[in-house]
Amino acid sequence: MRVALDTNIMAYAEGVDDDRMQAIAMELVVKLPSGSTILPIQTLGELFNVLVRKGGRSRDAARAAVLKWRDGFPVIETSAAIMLAATDLAVAHQLNIWDSVILSAAAQAGCRLLLSEDFQDGFTWNGVTVTNPFSASRHRLLEALIAGPLQ
Repeated sequence: MRVALDTNIMAYAEGVDDDRMQAIAMELVVKLPSGSTILPIQTLGELFNVLVRKGGRSRDAARAAVLKWRDGFPVIETSAAIMLAATDLAVAHQLNIWDSVILSAAAQAGCRLLLSEDFQDGFTWNGVTVTNPFSASRHRLLEALIAGPLQ
């Protein structure tokens, strides 16, 4: 099963916000199978922005963090088809265009889950279910994914 990460997961893992969120994000990222986890390219641009503006990092440090994430997980580029699908999604569901690009890229990559706290938990589009990994009860597919293969 493939899963995509939204920017907020990476930002929390990078220490933007508080220690509790960082610990949860880091535990999650470490448990996710790297071959099954993808990053929409949009998230890397947003991460750079968040690290500089909210995290107070230098542009060089933010770039280094982006490269670390890019090296750790496969990245899906934003194609014309992804952008067009994102505009349809934004119009149909009154979503922000950039969140729509991330969800559209996850669908194009064949992801089953998008981990994010920016959407309505449980929202499903084109086979991708958005789930908030910081909620008290995690989605059953996310729990199965981080539990690893059966012994």
